[in-house]
Amino acid sequence: MIDAARSLKQASRWKPWEPVLWLLAFAAPVLLPTHAALINEIAIVGLFAVSLDLVLGYSGIVSLGHAAFFGLGAYTAALFAKHVMPDPLVGLAVAIVASLVLGLVASLTIQRGSDLTRLMVTLGVALILLELANKLDWLTGGADGLQGVVMGPVLGTFEFDLSGRTAAYYSLAVLLLFFIFARRFVHSPFGATLKAIRDNRLRAMAIGIPVTSRLTVVYTIAAGLAGAAGALLAQTTGFASLDVFEFHRSADVMLILVVGGTGWLYGGVAGAIVFKLMQDALSSITPQYWTFWLGLFLVVLVLVGRERLFKPWTWFGKGRS
Repeated sequence: MIDAARSLKQASRWKPWEPVLWLLAFAAPVLLPTHAALINEIAIVGLFAVSLDLVLGYSGIVSLGHAAFFGLGAYTAALFAKHVMPDPLVGLAVAIVASLVLGLVASLTIQRGSDLTRLMVTLGVALILLELANKLDWLTGGADGLQGVVMGPVLGTFEFDLSGRTAAYYSLAVLLLFFIFARRFVHSPFGATLKAIRDNRLRAMAIGIPVTSRLTVVYTIAAGLAGAAGALLAQTTGFASLDVFEFHRSADVMLILVVGGTGWLYGGVAGAIVFKLMQDALSSITPQYWTFWLGLFLVVLVLVGRERLFKPWTWFGKGRS
């Protein structure tokens, strides 16, 4: 027991390179001012990927409906800003609460069944919300989206500018805050039980771990983080559309974790950086066929393996199996 507690405490300690990494992230909008909007997108997608990693990488729950929480967060933040008050932090909190409630209800769908069942059921939740947002056009704007969303300054001081620098810093700050929370969460005794459930659910039940309640908690928390990512998107762009509920949102974040790696929170952030940079570069070169080249990269990644692809010296010798 003492060794386990010591191991968790050691794993939760920050490595020397981690503060440097985050300092570089916050310096990026200044060092690359013309790419502030891209940095903002990376921070939002990174938070979205971290939320899915809690479910997939640490709990072993396969989900293709994570866009449901992302979209609900986006629409909640946009509607709150348009009809109640434009304060972004209050709107972010309201969006998180709404996503937490949906996550709590939706957690009932992932308690039983196979991975294929969970894929279909979670996807169904997102499609239901997509159709609701489309039909309730008097509230959501329908296919035209929710327009005319004007956000107030962050902390009453920092106005959202056209260059996107304020948006980038806002999204990076929220990403760092929730990353610290997620990091502490997965390295806690609670997180250790999640890994036990992921590795062998029956064995976890046999040793007395309350599997159902654990999965409910982690799925609800992951939904809240996904809702925060959606809220950031709506607040920094001033727009919410049906696109936030689309299947490709859930598929893209799944691919991001394939690129960055599951069961490692930095995998979601690294995957988001690689995915968005490749998307930006390829779409500027071949606007019509950039998805083909991105798909080809993912095929090579799966066939070759992440370690070999990013460490070419392992292609031969001992690194080759």
